[in-house]
Amino acid sequence: MGPSYKLPHRTATTASPPPFSPHILTYLEAIASQKLALPPEQLQEFRAYTSTGQSHVVPETPNAALQAPDNETPPSRSIDINNLLSYMKSPEGNAAITPAEQDLSYPISNYFINSSHNTYLTGNQLYSESSTDAYTNVLLRGCRCIEIDVWDGDAKSSSDSGERWEENKRKFRPHMHRSLSPRHVKGSSDKDHSPAHGSTTEESLSLPTPWQSASTVARAEPRVLHGYTLTKEVSFRSVCMAVRDAAFVHSDLPIIVSLEVHAGKDQQEIMVEIMEQIWKGFLVNPSSGDGQTLPSPGELRKKILIKVKYVAPERVKTPATDMKARMQRKKSDSSSSSDSDNQGSEDVKKNKKSSIIEPLSALGVYTRSYHFKDLSAPEATVPCHVFSLSEKKFMTVHESHGPTLFSHNRNYLMRAFPAGTRVTSSNLDPAVFWRKGVQIVALNWQKYDAGMMLNEGMFAGSAGWVLKPKEYRGQRRNPNSDVSDESQGDAIAHKTLSLSIGILAGQNLPLPIGDHKPRGFSPYVKCELHVEKPEERTGAAIEGGGKSKDGEFKQKSKTSRGVDPDFGGETVTFSNVPGVVEEMSFVRFKIRDDEIGTDDLAAWACIRLDRLKAGFRFVRLFNAVGDASQGLLLVKVEKSLA
Repeated sequence: MGPSYKLPHRTATTASPPPFSPHILTYLEAIASQKLALPPEQLQEFRAYTSTGQSHVVPETPNAALQAPDNETPPSRSIDINNLLSYMKSPEGNAAITPAEQDLSYPISNYFINSSHNTYLTGNQLYSESSTDAYTNVLLRGCRCIEIDVWDGDAKSSSDSGERWEENKRKFRPHMHRSLSPRHVKGSSDKDHSPAHGSTTEESLSLPTPWQSASTVARAEPRVLHGYTLTKEVSFRSVCMAVRDAAFVHSDLPIIVSLEVHAGKDQQEIMVEIMEQIWKGFLVNPSSGDGQTLPSPGELRKKILIKVKYVAPERVKTPATDMKARMQRKKSDSSSSSDSDNQGSEDVKKNKKSSIIEPLSALGVYTRSYHFKDLSAPEATVPCHVFSLSEKKFMTVHESHGPTLFSHNRNYLMRAFPAGTRVTSSNLDPAVFWRKGVQIVALNWQKYDAGMMLNEGMFAGSAGWVLKPKEYRGQRRNPNSDVSDESQGDAIAHKTLSLSIGILAGQNLPLPIGDHKPRGFSPYVKCELHVEKPEERTGAAIEGGGKSKDGEFKQKSKTSRGVDPDFGGETVTFSNVPGVVEEMSFVRFKIRDDEIGTDDLAAWACIRLDRLKAGFRFVRLFNAVGDASQGLLLVKVEKSLA
């Protein structure tokens, strides 16, 4: 069997932290005694916190000299240490602001949507396992757009299926790329990525056994898998059941199910039957939408939106129209019914995909997929259309029609997804696509690389729907709404940033994957600033083509020792950084182990710049596979924009 798909513990960041380490306590004592002064705004915040009665004595043991007896008033210049410890343990002491409650009254095209690509996979794109647990995992972690690739069911016996799988495995293994072979993979690498959640790299790259139907006499039902690979399949029915059970646990806001349909017409009828049965009460009624307006997320609570290729309802046939319809169907049958434009040539070489039947297409009420031709095509102004572009195709459109692309995405939905060549499940840089207004930036959640870290920075503390900045939004249904109609380059003010981050100390830092010896841990902190490039505004070619990588500005601290290190207050500074939009920029913290050769990733955090609070704060850390940890990093942040 393949690896189990462990759900990460996302509640750890809100649990009470353990007692502070000696190094961190020393810095907090210095703040209490005013040897290190709280900035004026933070001091005001601290006083407001203590005046509400939320503070309480915590079981720390600070220096007795800093504690005033019960019958004495502390000196006017000092801060009560117990109040300070309580404040720093509270959410007020976090470096990241808890996002305010969202305005959910705008049309759905005005939001960034937390999205997954090839959701069913638990590892790489070539031969990893498909699992219903993958859907449960991402939905419980806040994902609101999932992908299901559907293929015809296999009516052959399970023994035949197993034999065929073993034969394919034997054929494939000798040709496996060296970089993918488990015997050549280290627990974590110099790249910001990790194996599938809860598994080792060895497990995530193991070849799983094929899915076997519980009954060989029952009708064949659609399967979910990554076509033309050795990925293990799972039944469409079981996927639908998993989605139903997890869809509205994290949030009652709508989810979008992006269907990539490779199944024939008979199997599509079974798909419709299964969805209407299992998702009864959650599907949008096909007769409820007029096709001319998009509803708001608030109006779609506990609804499942189906994104599927749109097929116009058939009209009454005449000899002429019947001939035209047959020609159109023939043409349609030779093209992809999927949104994934990077698979077209491969599919033509193998099997022609079937066209979409009308009952299945009708389920796409507000999210109708159209094949992308051009931004000036008639379908580009259909209110409910969705274009899906691979990262490469998107960059081509950016360079040829940059301003039009941004303008389109203010009012209409667009989806971008990683290139098919990303066989290790690596990711694109989502921020580049968000800044062009793309609502659905689908990422491979199987691996925590830079792309997924930025995704965490965008959607942390949200219900998976994040309202775009005002200047990125389109028209509301209220004609008097104050919405800008400028191009991307002029739509929003770009400012100059000066940012300094003093790195004081760490506590309970996670070790790199596979490392179990804290004494040999030599951590350092790398700070990266991810900001907009000038080419993104002008339509010029973007360096890297939107590929996920380190931030445009980066600095690191000196190396310390152990899981509770003292970094000595070393400051990293980013001065006079131009062209910054706070809501679309990110600060990424990475803690690595200083070693000979590869410096393995131990922990990380990513915070959207407008949510980064100034003053003495705790950065709460994730481990290398994306689980929230008890790790803390005490920093002092100074930020100014002009």
